[in-house]
Amino acid sequence: MTEFTMTKDADGVAIITWDLPGKSMNVLTLTGAEQLDAAVTDALADEAVKGIVITSAKDSFAAGMDLNVLAGMKEQGAEGVFDGVMSLHHMLRKIERAGMDPKTLKGGKPIAAALPGTAMGIGLELPLACHRIFAADNPKARIGLPEIMVGIFPGSGGTTRLVRKLGVMGASQYLLQGKSVDPKAAQKAGLIDEVAADPVAAAKDWVLKATDADILKPWDAKGYKMPGGAPYHPAGFQTFVGANAMVNGQTWGAFPAAKALLSAVYEGAMVPFDTALKIEARWFTNVIMNPSSGAMIRSLFLNKEALEKGANRPDAPDQKVKKLGVIGAGMMGAGIALVSAQAGIEVVLIDQKQEAADKGKAYAESYFDKGIKRGKSTPEKAQAILSKITATTDYSLLSDADLIIEAVFEDVGVKAEVTKAVEAVVPEDCIFATNTSTLPISDLAKASKRAEQFIGIHFFSPVEKMALVEIIKGRETGNRAVAKALDYVRQIRKTPIVVNDARFFYANRCIIPYLNEGARMVAEGVSPALVDNAARLLGMPVGPLQLIDETSIDLAVKIAKATKAALGDKYPADNKPVDDLMVALYDQGRLGRKSNAGFYSYDEKGKRTGLWEGLSGLTPTLDEQPDVTEVQHRLMFAQVLEAVRALEEGVLEDIREGDVGAILGWGFAPWSGGPFSWLDILGAPYAAERCDQLAQKFGPRFNCPDLLREMAAKGQSFYGRFGDQKAA
Repeated sequence: MTEFTMTKDADGVAIITWDLPGKSMNVLTLTGAEQLDAAVTDALADEAVKGIVITSAKDSFAAGMDLNVLAGMKEQGAEGVFDGVMSLHHMLRKIERAGMDPKTLKGGKPIAAALPGTAMGIGLELPLACHRIFAADNPKARIGLPEIMVGIFPGSGGTTRLVRKLGVMGASQYLLQGKSVDPKAAQKAGLIDEVAADPVAAAKDWVLKATDADILKPWDAKGYKMPGGAPYHPAGFQTFVGANAMVNGQTWGAFPAAKALLSAVYEGAMVPFDTALKIEARWFTNVIMNPSSGAMIRSLFLNKEALEKGANRPDAPDQKVKKLGVIGAGMMGAGIALVSAQAGIEVVLIDQKQEAADKGKAYAESYFDKGIKRGKSTPEKAQAILSKITATTDYSLLSDADLIIEAVFEDVGVKAEVTKAVEAVVPEDCIFATNTSTLPISDLAKASKRAEQFIGIHFFSPVEKMALVEIIKGRETGNRAVAKALDYVRQIRKTPIVVNDARFFYANRCIIPYLNEGARMVAEGVSPALVDNAARLLGMPVGPLQLIDETSIDLAVKIAKATKAALGDKYPADNKPVDDLMVALYDQGRLGRKSNAGFYSYDEKGKRTGLWEGLSGLTPTLDEQPDVTEVQHRLMFAQVLEAVRALEEGVLEDIREGDVGAILGWGFAPWSGGPFSWLDILGAPYAAERCDQLAQKFGPRFNCPDLLREMAAKGQSFYGRFGDQKAA
């Protein structure tokens, strides 16, 4: 299979073109790397060739490395990874030195990269090894190094080269945050050199005029000094102190790749370039061999992409939404209308009063006003999207809608009234979805004449920011309704998971025990700071107490009362300390962030100022505080055991959805890859044993699920047993 082809023109320029067969975007394979290396070697040896241009036949340049390459290296152990990475370094270094004399650093052939579009990962690392980078003036293209987002870091020289090119602080946002930018912003930042209408022509023209001085990289020149200073320089020392503080402040030490990247940068900055590449390769090997990287790549890249492409979509005709009705113009309904209009869908936003409907549309207007001020939108673009939203009280405007999303108050009676009112005017084949976070879909569907067309679509708040959408099948929900919901979620560019109906569905089923366990420990006398900081050290975005404040304490009280009423005698007795603490806070008017008072204190602008000092008056304080690991295990197992039970009971049908949903839905320790990946990292035998220890000490909520017990006895893992298939 030919991935790289080379042509040599009459001017003496060799054009190496990347075009991976059968793929919409290039990714670098082992075969491709060998072909590229052979083409470069050929061109450098040919006296008729004056220079080289590397480009792509596709609209983009490259999306990154073929993950099968990393998997193949990993199978050979640490030595296989290191050797594989070093072979890439040697190839890119050959491009960088371009045949120049090692002593005089002269006589090399200029090599330029011409990027027609997006260049990510190795798609930027390869150009960084070239002598000049030209990019097409394509505002939709993205240029960056996103590896940190999936648990690794740029290991093909990108880390070493970018730091030497931009300095530590200049490179940090691209390396440590995975930031990507459009070509013009990339040029301004120094990631690339030029933006051109025809990057290949511009690159060819430059190659023919380039001198020895033009192709000598700064770090290969005598007297090179790193921008901002190396670690042993006073200014550089301060930079690294700040970078270390920034990384640990953002990650709390929970993400292996971030620490490894910073180590590679720090150590590499004190040695010659070629030694720095070896250091980068060693740290990259360290990360690849850490189970966290494999789990993150699987969940945040492979599984996420599979779900977005419809891995669990029923076999049904295309259900693309043409006209959407949103009932309820509160914050949730307004957010749904906004993201739908952005996707080009015509939206009818309905509320009881015109004033409320207009306020819902104004939410979108405010969103775009902020975007215009930040230069991310224009008045014309904003108006074009806003024109797709009709704010009204008139249900008759739904007469040709093909999907309805009801987002009214969480009350069965209110939702039933809306369902009947909508079904009286919409077409017979219109799908009706309810946005609810707690109410059983099968119960709500009783108000519908067409239960097979009734489904749950649970958005997370704020809708425009949260990537996950939870689709819930009622007992009678049909395949077309599921397909409609999945196709709609794809239209609005979010990630769907599909679950079966049960109280709290999947996400809330797992997150509520996390919140309860945090509050329970405080009620027992565990320091609130220990509880929240232990969670942050696990990689959770916020601790349980802060999250309770964010979601509101009155909501916690309401959910507890509703659950107790529904479960009756089956309501867990060990929830009483949690309920009592929530009610005590509620009675004092401490409702969370919205009232500027909760577990935390806030200033008049709503900024947290610290944990509320009065909390000690509501709870005891243990003389001897528990070990951090014990606190962390209580918080983690409270969540993951519910995920396992959801799988056991058939609420969750696919462990991929369980892992992706957990990370995107409530920020479950991304470094772990999700609940099932975390249990696989621990190993079922240890996890089952730890359950027994926790259950004996803290109660039956930590009882080991039968499925986990069985897997422990058989020495199985979740991905080994269920793999890419549905659990069913």
